[in-house]
Amino acid sequence: MADIFNISTPRILCITLTATVILTLVFPALAVLLDLTFIDTISDADQVREIIAAMTTEQRTAHAWITGTIDALYPLSYGLLFAGAAIKYFPRVGIYLAIPALLAIPVDLIEGLIQILALTGTADWLSVKAIITPIKTSLFLTGLFIALAGLMQASYLSFVKKRHSSEA
Repeated sequence: MADIFNISTPRILCITLTATVILTLVFPALAVLLDLTFIDTISDADQVREIIAAMTTEQRTAHAWITGTIDALYPLSYGLLFAGAAIKYFPRVGIYLAIPALLAIPVDLIEGLIQILALTGTADWLSVKAIITPIKTSLFLTGLFIALAGLMQASYLSFVKKRHSSEA
């Protein structure tokens, strides 16, 4: 039962990897399909305001819905994937190395809320987004780097082990 909550099990890593890949591919497909410019990676408040102002009502509504649904699932999938990989591949210090990925989840969700408020014309907190977006990006990239480093280390050790056992 405890493994259900262990984000470093192969099953959970497989689920979060699959979800992360699928969601990563959904964003560009929706951008083309709906002729949208997603504002998630843009931190400059004035640039975001210009992009939103250039959107049709339908585009703003679609972007807000995507941000509130798909883009709310995305940080959960990549955050748990990166954190789980850190814990799995770095057993002694993985819990500490998982911190950037885990922090990326609420930071990304806060950014999404700010975007929804701006897209719906409810509130303009885009000056906060100018701070949040680079933090989110840094946490995401740090988590990704740690996960990839762990995967590369595990692959190398597996290769060395197989090579050593075949020589014996």
